[in-house]
Amino acid sequence: MAKITKFEDLICWQKARVLVNNIYTITKTGELSKDFGLKDQLRRAAVSSMTNIAEGFARYHRKEFIRFLDISQSSATEVKSLLYVVLDQNYLDPETVQSLQDDSEEVHALTMGLLKYVDSSISTNKVGKPIAEYGSIKHGWELPDEFINP
Repeated sequence: MAKITKFEDLICWQKARVLVNNIYTITKTGELSKDFGLKDQLRRAAVSSMTNIAEGFARYHRKEFIRFLDISQSSATEVKSLLYVVLDQNYLDPETVQSLQDDSEEVHALTMGLLKYVDSSISTNKVGKPIAEYGSIKHGWELPDEFINP
């Protein structure tokens, strides 16, 4: 178990950040860049996955953390689904789409793993209360090493 005070140390957030960058890269050029609705929805879903991890991490109560992790994992799945539209419209080659879908699945799985851990910690009391030192404005969580990459 490690005490972390930065959401940037969470592996699921790090992978979501990579997914966001990859989505932004593919939506800057080609036909996809001209499909404003799809481009915007893809970007928003990817960004939602990343930012909801951060927002949940900043919450004091575990149930709130879980709620934001749940939004994050569903946004990662939304990215995967939207990529089928990209594929069906021939905006990208199948290999690129599959690679991005694999990335979104990884973000989903990592986020779900953390969500399930935090959720089970409520009933089993595996995780104590969040770390909070309001005088120094530090906040964080004590989590197993499998979720952390400082």
